[in-house]
Amino acid sequence: MMQGGAKKRPWKRAVAWLALLGPLFYATYGFANWWASTRAHVPSMVFDWERGMPFWAWTIFPYWTLNAFYALSLFLARDRHALDRHVARLLTAQVVAVACFVAWPLRSSFDQPAVGGAPALLFDALRAFDQPFNQAPSLHIALAVILWDWYRRLVRARWSRAVLHAWTLAICGSVLTTWQHHFIDIPTGTLLGLVCVWLWPLERVVTLPRCWKLARDPQRWKLAGGYAAGGVLCFTLALGMGGAMLWLCWPALSLVLVALNYAGLGARGFRMDCRGRMHWAARWLFAPYRLGAALNARLWTRSLPASVEVAPGLRLGRRPTRAEWQAAGEPALLSLCAELQLPNVPGARCVPMLDLTVPSPLQLQRAVNAIDARREAGQTVWVCCALGFSRSAASVIGWLGLHGTARTMGAAHESVRRARPQIVLRTDWLATLDRLALPRHSES
Repeated sequence: MMQGGAKKRPWKRAVAWLALLGPLFYATYGFANWWASTRAHVPSMVFDWERGMPFWAWTIFPYWTLNAFYALSLFLARDRHALDRHVARLLTAQVVAVACFVAWPLRSSFDQPAVGGAPALLFDALRAFDQPFNQAPSLHIALAVILWDWYRRLVRARWSRAVLHAWTLAICGSVLTTWQHHFIDIPTGTLLGLVCVWLWPLERVVTLPRCWKLARDPQRWKLAGGYAAGGVLCFTLALGMGGAMLWLCWPALSLVLVALNYAGLGARGFRMDCRGRMHWAARWLFAPYRLGAALNARLWTRSLPASVEVAPGLRLGRRPTRAEWQAAGEPALLSLCAELQLPNVPGARCVPMLDLTVPSPLQLQRAVNAIDARREAGQTVWVCCALGFSRSAASVIGWLGLHGTARTMGAAHESVRRARPQIVLRTDWLATLDRLALPRHSES
């Protein structure tokens, strides 16, 4: 069932947006088609197995329903905020896709057979403005991803969600069975849709473009450069070797987005919520990087206990599995990890920080406050990050120095190092901890 109050919906604004989006789509999409038609040679990117793809004329019906879902979605917004964010996603997909169509045009290598009956009307309408260009990334797929995320928030019943999922798959599959697109257009269109969903959250949080603040820390720029270089390398290998290596475009995009997080977006770029769970679009976009980060963490800590007790009711360690959390007595989990999510357990909390960089005293203070709130409530707390060597260690030291038994940050540091000798806190970390302790010293 559809949720929300119809009286509060911004109907006039929806009409205005539709009046803009409709002509803009046909103008820009048509321009890209015209541009490709003026080129002497427009290549195709098709796998041999695709030549056995069946042509099912009836799938033009789910293909065309995307247009109806697109227009209807604008009138289902509960408020101006949701509507404007949704439109931002649609516009971003349109702009990026058309830019790609112009920069590297591709064409479909399949000639559609003659169609009769009811499907013929829809195919004729499609051919009236479409040409065999505008392939990768598939704008049809990108919009399907955006609209699926939009509608899944409006339906609650299991059966209606199942219908939504199945129909979205039918829409996506129809780009192949109507011979409108080649396979490469589908994953690239999916990635474009995921970027739009990641970039413009529908929740009332700051959008990622507004989060951008150019990093001043040389370490962040060093890491940004390294990840960007890795992304360029993956992309070069994908285009140079082709075939199955084209899947390297996924880790290429993932690494470039990580680089953007270090260069300016910060920890918010990973879209980790306060419960330590990453937004679904971010999980998919960063999946190659997250896999590498998880494997790296496991290799570094495979011979270490998952956590150690540094003080009564306070544990320090790596990000645990659910089984490790249960074996420890199900303590309250506090993660400082921006890139790896916690297991879905009750009471988990996250204060995300970028890996391999020193947080600001304010960020560290938030982590200390989160530890103190749980200790004040009498809870046992497991403080963790990817390895349990830096972010979590500094947060535990900060709490011991400000609220625990340690008289100074230096004493807290030594106490934590005795419990977990592997911690890595260099001079800049220790300087931040000292700055954190300044208000306490001034009061005493």
